[in-house]
Amino acid sequence: MHTIALLGGSFDPVHRAHLALADALASALRLDELRFLPAGRPWQKEGVLASAAARLAMLELALVDHVAPHGRYLIDARELQRDGTTYTIDTLIELRQEVGADVSLIFLIGADQLVHLDDWKRWTELWDYAHLAVAARPGFALDALPDAVRVPWSLRRSDAAGLRATPSGKSFTLCGLAMDVSATAIREYLEVDDQAAQSALARLVPRAVLDYIRLNHLYRS
Repeated sequence: MHTIALLGGSFDPVHRAHLALADALASALRLDELRFLPAGRPWQKEGVLASAAARLAMLELALVDHVAPHGRYLIDARELQRDGTTYTIDTLIELRQEVGADVSLIFLIGADQLVHLDDWKRWTELWDYAHLAVAARPGFALDALPDAVRVPWSLRRSDAAGLRATPSGKSFTLCGLAMDVSATAIREYLEVDDQAAQSALARLVPRAVLDYIRLNHLYRS
């Protein structure tokens, strides 16, 4: 079965941990395709700092020389083009209508988002349209989730082969992700001109993205 994963986020800015996460998922699930899905106006956040056009441009630059370890990487900008608040259920319904019933569709979320999954709009219906995968950093424990999320998640648990064999309805945990980078920390480094901050930025942000940020004076107060 053709297998497509969705990696959503504000990408404000995109950084190397995003790319590492995409690589890990592509390898673990032997994906045919992974789509980076930049958020328009995500309901979970007060707002994003860079414009939609800037965030899209940074994603494009980050992927120019980054080769997927399995399948291919694309950018799906539909949420940037949608008016109003962005909800995952709307995106998954739209995508399922486009790809058809015989494609495995996987939506990746972070462990911090999974804890509050029951706050999402029509959250139990997400499994009707896609599989859900969680990116688990060291220390993540399924038992620590609230019962409202833990029980339905546990009942649907599957391995990679199960996800590739069915179009939707299963849960998957991607383990072993040790790279912990936040866009907030990167934006704070951009406000500082000392050598330590510049070294950190060179390590955390693709060079082309960092050049774009500086050229366009992004994230400067």
